[in-house]
Amino acid sequence: MSFKTNNLFLLIGVFTISSLLFSSCKEDEVVVVDPTDCIEHTGNITSDETWSADRCHVMVGRIIITEGATLTIEPGALIKGRAGTNANAAVLMIATDGKINAAGTAANPIIFTSEADNIELGQLAGTNLTETDNSLWGGVIILGNAPVSPGTGTTDRIEGIPADIAEAIYGGNDATHNSGTFTYVSIRHGGVALEPDKEINGLTLGGVGSGTTINHIEVVANFDDGIEFFGGTVNLDDAIVMYQGDDAFDIDQAYSGTINNYIYVGGATSDNAMEIDGPEGSENAAGAFTMQNGSLKGPGDDFAFLRSAAQGTVKASYFFDFPADATVIIGGDDAFTNLQNDVLQIQNCEFNVSGLIEDISVTNDVTIMDAENILDAKFTTNTVSATPTVGADKSAFTGWTYADATGVLVDF
Repeated sequence: MSFKTNNLFLLIGVFTISSLLFSSCKEDEVVVVDPTDCIEHTGNITSDETWSADRCHVMVGRIIITEGATLTIEPGALIKGRAGTNANAAVLMIATDGKINAAGTAANPIIFTSEADNIELGQLAGTNLTETDNSLWGGVIILGNAPVSPGTGTTDRIEGIPADIAEAIYGGNDATHNSGTFTYVSIRHGGVALEPDKEINGLTLGGVGSGTTINHIEVVANFDDGIEFFGGTVNLDDAIVMYQGDDAFDIDQAYSGTINNYIYVGGATSDNAMEIDGPEGSENAAGAFTMQNGSLKGPGDDFAFLRSAAQGTVKASYFFDFPADATVIIGGDDAFTNLQNDVLQIQNCEFNVSGLIEDISVTNDVTIMDAENILDAKFTTNTVSATPTVGADKSAFTGWTYADATGVLVDF
């Protein structure tokens, strides 16, 4: 057979196969996609993008929403982070010039978890990971232009992000800055280090403004803190942190918003239910937080550690099942002076303990004379109680959380 004849048969064969393929893909034909076939995402997002709820999504490495782009995550979406360390760790970061539109619902929450989690679309929990499985990916970071109080100046770089990443700067003078919407979101099994020894929180909020809507947030089994605030003015309603390795709620740089209706569930390696610091510098140093209507269940280390010029109010919260030696620690002269002057207050809280209320509060590194007597006097609005009359409304967490799906809420 000649060369020309071979080519002729080859062309006829290619034409025939192409015709068959073309005829099998009609314009009105619906192509069924396997929802277990996840879509991978990596790199910066610089134009509007949507992550749908009909497929799972896998984050590979650091993803930054920037240059005016909005990332929309549909209700019910399942997002998984791929394992990796340092610069290769999966993290979603919304820069100050980006926006997030993640408006989950009680019927269709948005779930961030590890790629190792066997959870599938439509499920509230997988079956192969436990409260001790953490550091399997990074976490979620939202940055804004609201006031913060770093050591110097009015802006700072979020911890854990390398110095060459310009989008990691946060803070400014726009108290009402809007970073978008983040509601009915569960974040699980994260906390890997983005830099050596600098682990990321489940949800990090740096300079996030009051124009941002954040509510119904759950963080489960994060290696470091559950939710950490670096300044900002955003309010957080209906938040639950479970099984974190460090502190559940961490406040820094004169955060001045309100955390309302919150739950903490400690794990075997958890540290404090809350750790609160005040301003680090002279700029924007007046910001004072409010934490109210909380129910906090040990184990863990201490009820709270309020230190370094902490300023704000913890009120109407119920603490139970903590270790017998758990305390509220006032650390350092600056924090104690604020307590003495009612700039820092612990009011109308209830503690389910066997001892006396004056045994709960202690000082650490305080040199002020008669500090213990002053502390006891400032603690008189708090009580010992086995039956709470204050605390969180757990109905805000039923039907959509890992906590509810695994039966944890029965204790509240």
